[in-house]
Amino acid sequence: MQDYKLQVANAISAAVDGQLSQDEILSKIEIPKALNLGDYAFPAFVLSKVLRKAPQAIAAELVEKIDQTGFEKIEAVGPYVNFFLDKQAYAKAILAEVLAAKENFGNQDLGAGRQVPIDMSSPNIAKPMSMGHLRSTVIGNSIANLMAKVNYKPVKINHLGDWGTQFGKLMCAYEMWGSEAEIKADPIATLLKYYVRFHEEAEAKPELNDQARHWFKRLEDGDAEATRLWKWFREESLKEFMEVYDELGISFDSYNGEAFYNDKMDEIVELLEEKHLLKESQGAQIVDLDKYNLNPALIKRSDGATLYITRDLAAALYRKRTYDFAQSLYVVGNEQTNHFKQLKAVLKEMGYDWSDDIHHIPFGLITSGGKKLSTRAGRVILLQEVLNDAVNLATKQIEEKNPTLANKAEVAHQVGVGAVVFHDLKNERLNNFDFDLEEVVRFEGETGPYVQYSRARAMSILRKAGLDAASVTGSYDLNDPEAWETLRLLGDFPAIVKRAVTEYEPSVVAKYAIHLAKAFNKYYAHSRILADDEQKQARLAMVAAVATVLKEALRLLGVGAPDEM
Repeated sequence: MQDYKLQVANAISAAVDGQLSQDEILSKIEIPKALNLGDYAFPAFVLSKVLRKAPQAIAAELVEKIDQTGFEKIEAVGPYVNFFLDKQAYAKAILAEVLAAKENFGNQDLGAGRQVPIDMSSPNIAKPMSMGHLRSTVIGNSIANLMAKVNYKPVKINHLGDWGTQFGKLMCAYEMWGSEAEIKADPIATLLKYYVRFHEEAEAKPELNDQARHWFKRLEDGDAEATRLWKWFREESLKEFMEVYDELGISFDSYNGEAFYNDKMDEIVELLEEKHLLKESQGAQIVDLDKYNLNPALIKRSDGATLYITRDLAAALYRKRTYDFAQSLYVVGNEQTNHFKQLKAVLKEMGYDWSDDIHHIPFGLITSGGKKLSTRAGRVILLQEVLNDAVNLATKQIEEKNPTLANKAEVAHQVGVGAVVFHDLKNERLNNFDFDLEEVVRFEGETGPYVQYSRARAMSILRKAGLDAASVTGSYDLNDPEAWETLRLLGDFPAIVKRAVTEYEPSVVAKYAIHLAKAFNKYYAHSRILADDEQKQARLAMVAAVATVLKEALRLLGVGAPDEM
């Protein structure tokens, strides 16, 4: 499709006689907030110092000089030159492109097929998946979809928390209070109960922490009983996690967790020693990161135990060797920002310039009543329960509004789960938000179900016309001022995809989907789409284009798009 911003820049460039470069002009062009101010605007005050004139006068002079061929009109409004595109030509071009490309509309080649491992979800074994795990899981999945859209090959890695002192605590708790039958009956809830009780009792009896460390040391040393318990807890946890992932429609390419790197950390310590980067500090081994204004990276404790960063260094090196990545992404909470700065700094010190291609994708917290969700404190909102509640609410709404719907259960699942996922992703990644079930599964307002319903409405119009989204052909010469907002938004989709990828920000797509749905619903309310006149085919072409783009936007977010609701 034609680059209309470039068309505007070329028109300005010819009129300013070389006083601004093409790149400078492109960087200054704006999109006005209101459609009555045009489709693009150039602020003339950027020339006021050079020309020593008032911006309003410069804007008026530019309008006189600019060749208006290919534009509906160009006018000066105060210090701005406002450009109005040829609406009919734009409509014809965008509708033809969307309906030819279908779900591939917006595809780009930014990645040249290179691999991008994405470390995401990563729940801790023997703990239930809570709403706290939702963010990493759905943000990571959406980023993977977006990466694939622009020709990277995402590799979704579920870096399970399947190692560490929490296993010592669980084994210690199991030894003191455990029941095999109780765990077999309800594995995760029982293990969580033991974990919470351990922390409560350790407050009064700190010696329990020493016993837990002893149990974990047994596990590290390959003790048969500790290993048996670890494998059992891991297998039971994975079964439960898989149920949640199936509900969300999310799969992974690798489940290599922390334990996978147990035999890969010695090499890291040896490499650090070879490069003379390890220093002793109070009996521990550290890498000094003063020149990065960071605290030292603690590689080995005084008792010889390796730490989380040692494991992440091993994982980073393994991923580079395995995937030769273009980028390596870690979708991990905001509170780990310092850890990833240290990780990159140590890799840089080791001489690995590819550390610049590692990106931490931080995100804010989901809180409850303003407080952080905490497994240790027993303050958990279970993700499975939230998904079940959302699906039940969707079922109830469908029963009330469309009781004869053929595939009610399937649609209720798409709508309920989609509501939870969309609610998370419409929030900018770094923002915290307070969890409120009614708010999450609300079907009115700026929600996933609203976008899904808008797309189902478009499909309903096509069915009434005896068409489907893939078979609309004929005239694309839509000459309808009411359709302009929707058409402009359709044309914005490739730029939206690119922005979401470069900013690692799925909310860009979610907000776009809401805007497109609103514009289409406004058009629907003011137009007789199925009226038999010479514009009917063109109107139906736009409806099909909206249905196509909304479905693809939802897919990029990991949300289903039912044809009927």
